[in-house]
Amino acid sequence: QSLASARVVLDQLFAHYHPTSVVDIGCGLGTWLAACTERGATDILGIDGAHVNRRRLHIPSDRFLASDLSRPLGVDRRFELAISLEVSEHLPGDRANSFVAELTALADVVLFSAALPYQGGTGHVNENWPEYWADKFRKRGYVLVDLFRPVLWHDQRVAFWYRQNTFLYVRAEQLGALGLAAWRL
Repeated sequence: QSLASARVVLDQLFAHYHPTSVVDIGCGLGTWLAACTERGATDILGIDGAHVNRRRLHIPSDRFLASDLSRPLGVDRRFELAISLEVSEHLPGDRANSFVAELTALADVVLFSAALPYQGGTGHVNENWPEYWADKFRKRGYVLVDLFRPVLWHDQRVAFWYRQNTFLYVRAEQLGALGLAAWRL
């Protein structure tokens, strides 16, 4: 379901923006990165816990970095796109600000989703409304772009949590340069 969702969501993104370098924080088996490479991304990095079975990765194992996401990532480079989908609700609330800071340090464009209150799920310790996350991104100079929900809300090919929770956050001064101004709410 993750790969199928990724393909549909990323078709929407790549119709407007074509990143060639992508990092996915909390990548799991790397399905979203695999879908990015199908759309032309050539420089990818997936980061997730050591629990991930490397034999099942959808990306080359040398493009995977095992890391405890509850601690600083220590990635010292920039990408054209950072992805973090349905990850932050698994991190303690006191990690939220630093996690958003790390995402925004990685890229000017961030594809992000987080579980809503009452969504439920295993290990959810910080479910919050989108405004909670939007405020954290806004304090770092990022604008919420609601690109996906209007188009994908009823698309059953996409898991409901991606349909309802996924937003693009873009560094405000990059909206025009990236051709994203028309998406701004």
